[in-house]
Amino acid sequence: MQEVVSECDFIDRVWRARRGRLPTSLREDFCGTAKASTEWVRRRATNTAIGVDLDSSVIRWGERRHRSNLPGTMASRITILEANVLEVETPGVDTVVAMNFSYFIFKDRATLVRYFRRVFEALADDGIFICDAYGGSQAHAEQEEERSLDGFTYVWDQNQYNPITGDVVNHIHFRFPDGSELKRAFTYRWRLWSLPEIQDALREAGFARATVYWEGTDHRSGTGNGVFRPSTRGEACEGWIAYIAAEKSVPRAARARRSGGR
Repeated sequence: MQEVVSECDFIDRVWRARRGRLPTSLREDFCGTAKASTEWVRRRATNTAIGVDLDSSVIRWGERRHRSNLPGTMASRITILEANVLEVETPGVDTVVAMNFSYFIFKDRATLVRYFRRVFEALADDGIFICDAYGGSQAHAEQEEERSLDGFTYVWDQNQYNPITGDVVNHIHFRFPDGSELKRAFTYRWRLWSLPEIQDALREAGFARATVYWEGTDHRSGTGNGVFRPSTRGEACEGWIAYIAAEKSVPRAARARRSGGR
C-alpha cells in the first residue's frame, strides 16, 4: 500500500544528500489517483507536480478524492495528464518517480530501457529518478499474505510466478468481518525485475549513477525498520523492498571522490 508521506520524505532526503537542496518540481508516473502529487504540493508553497496515467476513471476518482480537497491554490500547482509514460512530453522536472513497482508492467528489457530513456529526457540536468522494487525468496512463492487493517483485512495474493519469463500475476483482495470478500479488487501483471537488471537498464538509458537504498533491520522484531540507506550489499531476506535513485548527472566533486581525486 502506498505511503506517500514516507515517499516524499525519502525524495527530500535523497536530494539533500545528493544535491544539497530540496527539489521543487516532481513528475509522478503511473500516478493513478495522484496521491503522491497531492502530498508533494502540500509540502512547500514552491512545489509543483505533474501526474501521468492512462486510466481516465482512476484519474477522475483521484480528482474528486484528493485534488479537489486541497486548500487554497494548491490544486493549481498540480497538472494531471492522461497519457502514456512512453510517449508523454513534459517540461523538465527535478524528480520523476515511479512507485508501487508500477514500471514492472514493462516485461521486456527493450521497453524498460525505452521508458528509462524517456524519464532521462524529462529530467532537468541535475535531476534524479526515484523508483522502488521488491524481491526476496518469498517473492517467487505462490501464496497469500494477510494484513489486518481498520475494519477489513488486506490480502496480497501472489497468484502466479513463471520462473522462465520472470512474469508474475498478483491480486489484492479485501475481506470483511461479516465474511464477505471483494476478490481481485486490483490485479497486477508484471515482470519481477531484479535490482542488477534495473541498475543495468538505467545505466544503458544514460543515467550517470544508480544507487540502491536498502532498508535497515529492527533488531527486536527482525523486520524492516523503514530506514533506507545507500548500500552495495543486502541481506538474503525472504522479502524486501528497496529504492533506487538514478542521477542524470554526477557533480564534479563526487566524480573526483569516486576516481580517487585524479
